[in-house]
Amino acid sequence: MQVLIMRHGEASFHAESDAARNLTNRGREQTAQMAVWLRTKVSRIDRVLVSPYIRAQQTLDVFKAEFPLPATSDIDVLSELTPGGDPEQTIEYLIALAEDGVDSVLIVSHLPLVGYLVADLCPGVYPPMFSTSAVACVSIDTGEGRGKLEWQQTAGSVS
Repeated sequence: MQVLIMRHGEASFHAESDAARNLTNRGREQTAQMAVWLRTKVSRIDRVLVSPYIRAQQTLDVFKAEFPLPATSDIDVLSELTPGGDPEQTIEYLIALAEDGVDSVLIVSHLPLVGYLVADLCPGVYPPMFSTSAVACVSIDTGEGRGKLEWQQTAGSVS
């Protein structure tokens, strides 16, 4: 299974709560750039897992405008994908999806969880930093439940 782990786009700090922060215009631009770049690297996404926080939802909306998802793609909003979420719960969910035949998943979430997901999936990998709209690609061996970090890309270095 291929898992694309994406941090949300740049968000404003002016909001009633952390969950209510909106993307900035720069965050929308970064996310659109990343989605366009990903079209050259990824042929399809079967399933999307996204945080319930507004900035993650908005990131997914911008992403979908540039990387059309198949009509068969399911989108799951998971409370486990908030900044303080439990990476092990998400990994268990990913393994269950793989066992159901899902080949590719996009996760849209937050720091520090995105880094912990990569580290917990990939033995020997320290949690990487994620700039806004950055994506890491992890291939998971479903038999072992462990993965390999294939690449990580920041929005600022795509064109």
